[in-house]
Formats: sequence, C-alpha cells, structure tokens
Amino acid sequence: MKVTKYIVASFLVFSLQLSFGQKKDENIGSEVVNVVKPYTPTISDAFKVKETPSFEDEETNKKEEIKYNIFSFPVASTFTPSKGKAAGVDKSAKEKLFSNYLTLAAGNYGNINAELFVTQTLENNDYVGAMLRHSSSQGGIEEVVLDDKFYDTALDFTYGSKNRDLSWNADLGYQNQVYNWYGVNPIFQTSLPQPFYDEFIEAIDEKQTYHTINVGGRLSLKESIFKEGEVKFTRFWDAFSSSENRFYAKPSLEFEVMDEKIKANFIFDYINGSFDKSYEGGEAFKYGNTNVGFHPSFQINRDDVSINLGAAFFYSVATEGSDNKFFIYPQINASYKVVGDLMIAYAGAEGTLKQNSYRDFVQQNFFVSPTLAIGPTDQKYDIYVGLRGKLANTIGYNIRGSLMNEDYKAMFRSNLYDSYNTNKEGYTHANSFDVVYDNVKTVSFYGELKADFSKNVSFGINGTFSTYTTDVEEESWNLPGLQLAANLDFNITEKWYAGTKVFFVGERKDLTFVPTALAIFPPQYAPETITLDSYFDLNAHLGYKHNERMTFFLKGNNLAGQDYQKWVNYPVQGIQVLLGANYKFDF
Repeated sequence: MKVTKYIVASFLVFSLQLSFGQKKDENIGSEVVNVVKPYTPTISDAFKVKETPSFEDEETNKKEEIKYNIFSFPVASTFTPSKGKAAGVDKSAKEKLFSNYLTLAAGNYGNINAELFVTQTLENNDYVGAMLRHSSSQGGIEEVVLDDKFYDTALDFTYGSKNRDLSWNADLGYQNQVYNWYGVNPIFQTSLPQPFYDEFIEAIDEKQTYHTINVGGRLSLKESIFKEGEVKFTRFWDAFSSSENRFYAKPSLEFEVMDEKIKANFIFDYINGSFDKSYEGGEAFKYGNTNVGFHPSFQINRDDVSINLGAAFFYSVATEGSDNKFFIYPQINASYKVVGDLMIAYAGAEGTLKQNSYRDFVQQNFFVSPTLAIGPTDQKYDIYVGLRGKLANTIGYNIRGSLMNEDYKAMFRSNLYDSYNTNKEGYTHANSFDVVYDNVKTVSFYGELKADFSKNVSFGINGTFSTYTTDVEEESWNLPGLQLAANLDFNITEKWYAGTKVFFVGERKDLTFVPTALAIFPPQYAPETITLDSYFDLNAHLGYKHNERMTFFLKGNNLAGQDYQKWVNYPVQGIQVLLGANYKFDF
C-alpha cells in the first residue's frame, strides 16, 4: 500500500511540472533533422495454402436439400388433331339363346334317351319351369339268362322368383326306376343238373321298382344377415314294401364383425324307414336317425393369404335305438399365393357326419337288396395339402394328397347264397348286394390338368390313386385303387363339333362262392374272395349344327367293346351307338 502511494504521488508531481513547463514557453521553435540512411523494410515469409485442402468436418460432405415446386399452367394452342378411325374387327354372330329344348335319341340294345325342358317368365320376375327325362334299354347282354332291361323316368316342376334382393323357388318332382337283378353266378349252370338249373332260373323274379317323390324350396336374401336357406322332403319306396322318409333343412347366416366375414350354418337332417324282411327271411325291421348340426366359421383375407377357420358340431339321435352321440369336427382350410395365380398352395382339415340313406345307396348301386342296415358315417377328419395354379394362361393344374379317417364307412359287398334260405325272393340268389360298415383309413393322391388350347379345342385329364386300411373287413370291398378320366372336345368347323371321353377303373375286391358239396341236394357253397378286373370305357360323340335351332348328333359308348363287370356277375352292354337330335325353341 505504501509503494502504491509513492507511485501515485510521483505521477502527480511529474504531471504538474509538465503542465507548468508548457505554460512557461509556448514557442518550441524549429530544428533540422538529417537522415543518414534510408528505411529498408523487410517482408516475412507468408503462409502458403495447400492446393488440396482436407476437410475434417463431416457436415461439409452433405448435399444441401433443395425444395422446389413446379407450377403448370395451360398454354393456348390452335392445333386440332384429325380424328382417327377405329380398325374394323371381325365379330362372330352372337348365338341366340332359347328358353326351351327337346332331345331325342335311339340306338342298339333298344336304348332310348329323351329330355324335354320348358320354362316361361311371368310377371314381376316370376318364372315357371318343368323338365322330363327318360332313359331306358331293352337289354340283350350276351350270356345273361335273366331280364336285363331298365327304365328311368323323372318329371320335375319348379316355380320361383328372382329379384335384386330376394330370390326363391319351390320344387316338386317324381321319379320311377325299374331295374333287374340279372347278375346270376355262372357256377350254378355248371354245378346243377340241367333240369334243376332251368327250374332254378325260372323261379327267380328279378324285377325291382323304385319310386321317389320330393318336395322342397330355396330362399336367398342379399341385404340380410339371413343369407339363404333350403328345405327338402323325400319319400322313397320300392316293390318290396320298403319305405323311407327324409327331411333336410339348412338355414345359413352371414355377417361381418371388424371387417371379417362370419358364417353360421344350421343343419337338421331326419331320416326313418323300414324293410319288410331281412335277407334270410326274418321279420321286418326299422331304422331312423336325426342329426342336428351347427357349423360356424369366419374368413381371414390378408394380401396373398386366405384362411377359413371353423368347426362343425353334431348331435345324433338314433330314433330306433338309444345310441345318441355328440361329435365335433374341424372345418379349417387355408391358401397362399406363392406366385400369384400361377402357384397357389392350399391345405385343410375337415370332418363331418354324413347321413346315409336307402335311396342314396340305390343311386350308387341299383342292385342292392331291400334288406340294408342304414346308419350315418362318422368322417372324423380329411387332412389334405395341395398345389394348384396355371402352367400358362390356358393350362391349369391341381395336385393334392390327403389322409381320411372314417368310422362306419359304407361299402358294397355281394350277398352270399344260402341253399336253405327260406326267403326265395328274386334278390336272394347271390345276385344282389349288401352294405357293410367298417372303420376305414384312406390315403389318396389326386392330380388334374386342364387346357384350353384355343376357343375350339379343350382337354382335361385327372386321376386318383388310393390305398385303404380296414379294421374288421378282410378287404375294402368294391373300392378301386386307381381311377383315371380324360376328355377332349373340339370344334371342327362352325357347323361340326366332336369330342371323346375315356375313363379307367382299377381292380376291386368282392365275394363270390364255390361249390363244396354237390352230391347232396341242394348243393352247398362257400364264400371266396374274388378280384374284379380293371377296365376302361371309351366314349365319343359327333355333332352337326344344322341351324341355330336344330342340332343332330351321334354318340358311341364302350367303343372299345370291353366286356367288363362294374359289379361282380354284372356285365355291361358292348358297343352302344345312339343317333339323335336336339331342337331349341321359344314360346
């Protein structure tokens, strides 16, 4: 602090002396200065910038984003282009559609085919229609000793209405069918003396007649949760006092929840019937079953994936017994577009409870005996995977493999011959078929190829290879291991057309019988398993369109002349040729 005070005081004294000095002598005067040496400045080295600078800052490498807008505005122009003229296209004449038609055809073996369809539109989009169908043959198969003719006639009526939001129809039909149990085993001719054989054949009344009446209807709504429903009642009976009643109803609901489509089907299937006697001539017996089902499902669609998830619930009541059961089945399937529509993979697991009926068995095999056991088939599951798509725009394919498990599966098996059978009806001479049930597992592979080479040529071929495993029965009776089918249709000219179909059925197993004691009367026979040969059937047709109304055609069946048996001891007709015409008309 003392030092600081001395410095400040000295500075003040010096300032006062200077100020006093200036005031004392204000004229300083002039003085000459001689420069002995001139000033020589020097320049220091400058910092040189490098030619290729280095940038350590990463931000300098980023390009500045430029945002801009383009404002377009019309420009006036007086240019007017000349109008072009469309090139001419050759159009084929539009074929006129007719509401009614009549078809008649006749051929060898006394074969006659006839079909008449008529329909008329009424007021308020109502319509009425009728259809008459007839197919018959006078028989004449070689080496058949019994009558082998048949008749099949059906008449159906319908009345309905079609509107944008509502459509419905009511149906009524009747069908009459006449067939004969002509499949007598030729072993009788070799094992029986001629007089006894003639008497044996003469005593057989081989004729069987079937009758069917059906009444039903269908209703469809578009703008409603209730989408559609159908009901049908069928009455079926034959010439041996057998009868069957069946009522079927299936209402369907459909609605959306969170953009997902949900469906719900309700099923009511009731059947009851009776047979006049058993195969051995026992007392009459009845059968009956009621299946009530509920099948909900919903569908998921996501880009190339489609999934349908559902289940089927059935409660089955045996009306002629106490065997009531509850069943649950999967109803799941999905598909995935691997390569668009060219390759679609699909898979599924489905099951159901199938109601069997006497009429359904007759339509599959007209030569069953009126002594069948009738019950539903429990199809536990059918698991399958496949691939379908297109090899080209006009060629489609489908391949599939499946595993099916069925309990109480129905199979046709030849009835045995009992020499002491007291029931001497026309079907008890080992010339009819029974229905047997077993638990069957089926592994099958299916392939199909379809091609439309042009608008004038189309081709298709498909085949199924199957193997069967049974629990109780020795064989999978009358179930073929291989089935093939192919068709080719083409237009030769605008007037002429032709086509061909061929199908192949592999070997099947059934029962026959062999004599064991011929020395006694009547002779005794024992059952024996037989293998039915495979067969193929070639069919073809040729047609000529005379005009828009009239067409003539020629059809040929079994053109290869295959003397095969579809059922054991039931040979088919040889080469069959039918000549006919089809006429279209309007009222």
